[in-house]
Amino acid sequence: MSRVAKKPIALPKGVELNVQSDSIVAKGPKGSLSIAKPAAINLKIENGEALFATEDAALIPLTGTLRAILANMVKGVSEGFERKLELVGVGYRASMAGADLNLSLGFSHPVLFKAPEGITIATPTQTEILVSGADKQRVGEVAAKIRGFRPPEPYKGKGVKYAGEVIIRKEAKKA
Repeated sequence: MSRVAKKPIALPKGVELNVQSDSIVAKGPKGSLSIAKPAAINLKIENGEALFATEDAALIPLTGTLRAILANMVKGVSEGFERKLELVGVGYRASMAGADLNLSLGFSHPVLFKAPEGITIATPTQTEILVSGADKQRVGEVAAKIRGFRPPEPYKGKGVKYAGEVIIRKEAKKA
């Protein structure tokens, strides 16, 4: 058994895990998430903790992966995940138009981005974007799509970057 899979998952108050023969469903205050479960992997819930077990040697690595994904699901439905993006550049702004994100990124036209279901986008200031939701993978995917509209360039650092991301600058050509 992998070391990751041996570690139990603590279930916070208000979070339920429903284990069916082919799937695991986590329900909590932030929503509901589900994942497919291989038949040879067993999941026991005892004393507010979830434990994995398997006898099949080929599924031992998958057990650790499934445990990590399930731990992220439990954290997501109880607390949620968020990614913060920053806009760097003169005239680069973000605003909300209803449920859509309106971005001015130096193009001749504004960029409109519709938030997918289960993801909330907020703009605390004109140069900050906050992407939040219960599913860690979808939050990261949406943040990457927004960053992909204008990734930071290495000479001046202009573009959409993650909060705390360090842009390695290049030196300009010398005459």
